[in-house]
Amino acid sequence: MRELTVLYDARCGLCRRFKDWLAAQRPAPDGYGGVVRLRFVAAGSADARARYPALDHAATLRDVTVVGDDGSVYVGDRAWIVCLWATGEHRHTAVRLASPAMRPVARAIVQAAAGLRRVSGGDYADGCDGQCDREGRADA
Repeated sequence: MRELTVLYDARCGLCRRFKDWLAAQRPAPDGYGGVVRLRFVAAGSADARARYPALDHAATLRDVTVVGDDGSVYVGDRAWIVCLWATGEHRHTAVRLASPAMRPVARAIVQAAAGLRRVSGGDYADGCDGQCDREGRADA
């Protein structure tokens, strides 16, 4: 796998920070002489719908979703793990988190992050407007 597309909620401060952090990471070698490139697309956008018509785009706004250049789709904790795997510095952590013994830890971390997204009142450090509802969608 040489490229991953990360679908993230562009309206969510936490998601934007994760995207910015991930974009700043050094890519990891893909094992075939190249690197794992990351592309970022706003979940639910016209671009996302055109690129991936078979995806449940409402679901991509609730959970980070990653699509590999081989067509594989990762959601939730698996998406976070594959994002870490794509980085040079954090690949070893991803491999550990993907093991059966550590998957519950990875799942708990992702659930905690999702819980932070759903906190009402906009208590994000970057001044998020707090418009995400309990399902992670922005209010219309």
